[in-house]
Amino acid sequence: MGLGMKLTKYQHACFMVEEGDQALIVDPGNFTDDLIVPENVVGVVVTHSHGDHLSINWLEKIVTKNPEAVIIGHNEVLASCAGLPTRRVATEDNIDIGTFKLRFYGDKHAIIHDDLPPVANLGVMINNFVYYPGDSFVQPGIAVDTLVLPVGAPWLKISEAIDFARQVAPRVILPTHDKILSNAGKNLVDNLVSQLVPSAIYRRLQAADGSVELASDLQ
Repeated sequence: MGLGMKLTKYQHACFMVEEGDQALIVDPGNFTDDLIVPENVVGVVVTHSHGDHLSINWLEKIVTKNPEAVIIGHNEVLASCAGLPTRRVATEDNIDIGTFKLRFYGDKHAIIHDDLPPVANLGVMINNFVYYPGDSFVQPGIAVDTLVLPVGAPWLKISEAIDFARQVAPRVILPTHDKILSNAGKNLVDNLVSQLVPSAIYRRLQAADGSVELASDLQ
């Protein structure tokens, strides 16, 4: 797996994986304003219901352009998606969407504050190659080639992200969940993660024009 797959990063937590002539979009939220919706989308994975990951406006645009595409998420996500084509998933589910094999992990969003109600969150493994935990540090428990790593959030300390990345032990780390960081903040995070997880290739993809051919560009 990985050969022939391409990953494109958009602002904040949104990214797209392409394989062959099909595309899968992950977490198009209201902090993302640079998503270019193609006409080959077979599915949209939404890890949880927070607005920076779930924008109904984006979902409607994607489905309008791709009527066969389905929105994939747990019950809390799908409750916001009335009138859109959906597919419910839960922890440890395995599903096929077009050419994409998806497996889901975890059940809860990381704690922001004890006084805030918890929400559900599912991490996703794509084609046994790319792993993205959503807003959590849930371990997949299997080998990961490419980890899409959250690096800036109210629920996150960079030490936690670093320890999580060390435990996952991927070959490649691509940072995400970062629109709340200034350029200086991104540079700081990049330096820390690359320094403290030296076993992985660390690559920042710039939003909108940041694409990489997995397992070929990242050698």
